[in-house]
Amino acid sequence: MNKISSYNDIAQGLFDFNISAFEKVALEVFRFQYEHNSTYRQFVSLTNPHPETINNINAIPFLPIQLFKTQQVKTTDFDAKLIFESSGTTQTTPSRHYIKEPDIYTKSFCKGFAQFYGDPSAYCIIGLLPSYLERQHSSLVVMVDELIRLSGHPKSGFYLYEQQKLADTLISLENNKQKTLLIGVTFALLDFAEQCPLPLQYTSIMETGGMKGRRTEITRQEVHNELKQAFNVPHIHSEYGMTELLSQAYSKGDGIFYTPPWMKILIRDEEDPLHIFTSPSNKTRGAINVIDLANIYSCSFIATEDAGTLYNDGSFEILGRIDNSDMRGCSLLAI
Repeated sequence: MNKISSYNDIAQGLFDFNISAFEKVALEVFRFQYEHNSTYRQFVSLTNPHPETINNINAIPFLPIQLFKTQQVKTTDFDAKLIFESSGTTQTTPSRHYIKEPDIYTKSFCKGFAQFYGDPSAYCIIGLLPSYLERQHSSLVVMVDELIRLSGHPKSGFYLYEQQKLADTLISLENNKQKTLLIGVTFALLDFAEQCPLPLQYTSIMETGGMKGRRTEITRQEVHNELKQAFNVPHIHSEYGMTELLSQAYSKGDGIFYTPPWMKILIRDEEDPLHIFTSPSNKTRGAINVIDLANIYSCSFIATEDAGTLYNDGSFEILGRIDNSDMRGCSLLAI
């Protein structure tokens, strides 16, 4: 399978293959991206001089995520229909993800959301994403905007800094026993919790991460404890996604995430970034590598800057960021 048209077929069937075929599809995508992605091919050549011998996913080289800041990570030659860009300060270079087929992203987040939460039409969906709404090229805004549209509820929508209006809306929804999902960036949820604490019985709160200098950094557990106390809810949900990925993992509580079938987490050694822990125990700790097959036209094999724990059922936990000084393998490709 070495023709581009064949991979168009894979792209269309990415979300329907049997989970037992994951490794087979991942290896096909690896060969496709090695052949048609010059940035990835150069990186692979530096890490494995014999890519034709790679026959399992643990041997696949994972591209350092920083290269999305300096390179156009594109598989095949195309004019991007969308460009997703990460947030950051004026002193940092944003990551850019060049999107060939926006429909793949839409299918990925819609099918992923449906797997964990069901049909969006069952919810009123509210986005509290002020820092993201104020800039262009946010993949999170695109996702939440489409979920709001699919919700179809008249009170679904985005809020900026309208905290009292948001509180009044949630009270109205609670009075009507309306199932609601409040998706918010971390600092905005904490601000809202301080200004407008209220008990929520029919509303699930989902934090997407993101302090970006707005507040003192605290752990996810501390964030969740503050939100649970302010809103009198038993659990805080979380979404794990990023500019460089077209898929998301979700947690319904306790910071334990689960992936959709086309996404997989592996753990690498923080001291040796080319070493993947191939025989994880019940609890394996290290740096997070992600296989996201929805990234078929960028790179599906990403070495992130997150530290985490992988459990033997495939679920995982994010422990924080790793020290860049330990990511020696990420300097292998300096183009």
